[in-house]
Amino acid sequence: MTQPTALDIPSEVQQLLKRYVKETTTLLGSQLEGILLYGSAVGGEFLPGRSNLNLLLMLTGYEREGLKRYAKAHKRWSREQFVVPLLVTETELTRPGTVFPLEYLEIQEQHRVLWGRDPFIGMHIDRTHLAYQVQQGIQGNLVRLRQRYIEGGGTEEAMTMLLPLSLTALLPCLRGLQRIAGQPALFQSDALLAGMRTLTGLDLAGLTDVLELKRGINSPGPVEVPRLFERYAANLDALIALIRMDGTVTPR
Repeated sequence: MTQPTALDIPSEVQQLLKRYVKETTTLLGSQLEGILLYGSAVGGEFLPGRSNLNLLLMLTGYEREGLKRYAKAHKRWSREQFVVPLLVTETELTRPGTVFPLEYLEIQEQHRVLWGRDPFIGMHIDRTHLAYQVQQGIQGNLVRLRQRYIEGGGTEEAMTMLLPLSLTALLPCLRGLQRIAGQPALFQSDALLAGMRTLTGLDLAGLTDVLELKRGINSPGPVEVPRLFERYAANLDALIALIRMDGTVTPR
């Protein structure tokens, strides 16, 4: 399990997290057993003003009044880029044959306990459905990308927003492919894409270009944005074509 020695995020965000923990423990009381931070904030790729804060709340149960109190507070926290947390009980995390192995593996391998105890220590996550979830995640990503392209009217602004969001959702699926192939999952995005190029034999330049867009390194103009969209979608199509029914990859 990878646990960084210090959070590589701005001090103001760390202070924000401390206030969040203080308020959330008060709101949920004995219903709350743990607060875990995961995602880019513990992966060394947090982009201030761009990245969300992802949290898992481990609960003893789903007592409605406590959740209602939290829901009211979350409206305010969402303005600080806190996404709706994963709400789980320890029973759900440890249930055999879980249908969410990818999400739980991602969190188990890279997270930080902000309060309470760590349910992932020594936990074995059943990977029975991992291959199916990876396939579904990559294919669903491409379907949703096309749907949202239509919803956004096919504009340059819509594509510029959609592509980084799509890539963010895709990266855990690529790490899932690495796990299925028996390789270590790489959380640094440049290394991950390089590893996927080696594993698949694909160029994947569209994914790399979108990563630079996400980081604010490049700002493609109105002519280049549609081309970038096409390159990225073509990369997803090519990747899907190489995935076998068991989730393994047939290199090109």
